[in-house]
Amino acid sequence: MTITRRALLGASGAAAVFIGAGLVSGRGQAATIPEAPTTDSPATAPPLVPTTGPDYNPVVTINGWTLPPRIKGQWKEFHLVAEPVVREIAPGMVAHLWGYNGQSPGPTIEAVEGDFVRIFVTNKLPEHTTIHWHGQLLPSGMDGVGGLTQPHIKPGQTFVYEFQLKKSGTFMYHPHADEMVQMAMGMMGFFVVHPKDPAFRRVDRDFVFLLNAYDIEPGAYVPKVATMSDFNLWTWNSRAFPGIDPFVVAKGDKVRIRFGNLTMTNHPIHMHGYDFKVSCTDGGWVPEAAAWPEVTIDCAVGQMRAFDFVADYPGDWAIHCHKSHHTMNAMGHDTATWIGSGRDALTSAMQKVAPDYMTMGASGMAEMGEMEMPLPDNTLPMMTGWAQFGPVEMGGMFSVVKVREGLASDDYADPGDYEHPPGTVAYEWTGDEPVTDAPAQAKAEPQVEVQVVKPSANSVHNSH
Repeated sequence: MTITRRALLGASGAAAVFIGAGLVSGRGQAATIPEAPTTDSPATAPPLVPTTGPDYNPVVTINGWTLPPRIKGQWKEFHLVAEPVVREIAPGMVAHLWGYNGQSPGPTIEAVEGDFVRIFVTNKLPEHTTIHWHGQLLPSGMDGVGGLTQPHIKPGQTFVYEFQLKKSGTFMYHPHADEMVQMAMGMMGFFVVHPKDPAFRRVDRDFVFLLNAYDIEPGAYVPKVATMSDFNLWTWNSRAFPGIDPFVVAKGDKVRIRFGNLTMTNHPIHMHGYDFKVSCTDGGWVPEAAAWPEVTIDCAVGQMRAFDFVADYPGDWAIHCHKSHHTMNAMGHDTATWIGSGRDALTSAMQKVAPDYMTMGASGMAEMGEMEMPLPDNTLPMMTGWAQFGPVEMGGMFSVVKVREGLASDDYADPGDYEHPPGTVAYEWTGDEPVTDAPAQAKAEPQVEVQVVKPSANSVHNSH
C-alpha cells in the first residue's frame, strides 16, 4: 500500500477564524496546514505504531489505513481532504464515490484520551460539506452540523476543528451537510481514542471497519443516492466479499473487533467458532463486570459496537452479517423463483433467441456459486469466492477470522487456507466406516481426494 503526500494550496478569500470550526484562508496561511497523505490502494495497511506521547496498541483498519498526525506543540494535527474518489469494491468492480484522502471510507484517526486535536478539512467536492465527530464530547461549535453550529465548508475552503478528547472509545466521523447524498456516496471514517492508561482494556490485536451500503446498477459506477432500502451492495469499508481482507490473528491473542453502522438498516454481526463479550459502544466502555456474552451482536443505524475474545481455537472462522441478503452482491430483488419447476423446454426456447441464456434456480441458487456466465462490465457476481473445498457462495458483508499458531505480533499477512488436523473435517458417509466411541479428533481422516476446479482469471462466475 502506497501513501503519498501532495502539495496543498491555501483557499482564497479574506482571512478569518470563526468561533467553532474556523476557516483557514489566504496564501500566507498555506504553510501552516499539515500535508494530507493520500492513497488509492484498497489493501489493509499495517497499524501505525505511535512514536511519541502515551503508549497504545494501534488499530488495524480492514481494507484501510490510519492518518498520521503532525505534532505541533500540544496539538495533534490531521488533514482530511473531502473529494471524489474511485474505490475498488472487489476485484472486477470499481465505484465512483466521494470520500477523504483518496479513499472511501476515509483514513482512521487515532489519538489518546486527553489529547488536543486540530483537524483541517479541505473541501474538493462540487458542493459544500461539514464533518460531524460522532460520539465525541466537544464544544457545540465544533460539532459539525452545517447551518446550525457552523457555516458550511464551501468548495475550495479549508476549515479547522479544535477540541480536546474527553473520553476514550470507539467513534466515527461523517458529514452533516447534504447528509443523504454525501453518506450514500461513501463519506465516512473511523475515529479511535485510546485510553490514557495503556493497560486499560488493552488487547493484542484491534480491528476496525464501517458498515456501509450502495445501490449501483449492473454496469454503472455511481451509487443511486435516493435509495432507501433496496441496496444491492452491502459492504464493510466499501468492500464486498471476496474483496474484504481476513482478520489475521495469532493463537492466544486477545482480540477486539470494532465496527460502526452508517447504512439504512441494522446488521446482526455473527462470528463463528467463538463466543465473545461486548466491550464498548460509541457511548463508552461497558464495565467488565457488565460485559455480556454473545455470538451475534446487532448494530443499529448510527451505532458502534466492539467485542473482545481470546483466540484459543485455530481455524478459518466466518464473520458476517446474519441477514442473508447482506451476504450477496448485486442481487436482483425481482428475480423469479423457479424452485420445483421444469426448465428444460424454457431453456431450449430461450437459447434460440439468446444463445448464452441459462435458467437457474430450479433446485435452489447454489449453482450460481460455480457456474460461469457473462455479466455486464463492472458488476460483481451475486455469489462468489472460492476456498480449499469449493465455492464459498457468499458476497457482501462476509470475511474470515484466521487464527494461526506461531504468528509474529506484527504479522497481518493472509496465512492462506487452514490445515485441519486429521479427523476434524466433516466427510461423506459411505456405510463402510466403523462406528466407534472415539472422539472425532482421534479418528484417522478418511483419504478422500477433494478436487477443486477454480475459475480462470478471466472468467466471470454466476449471475443474478
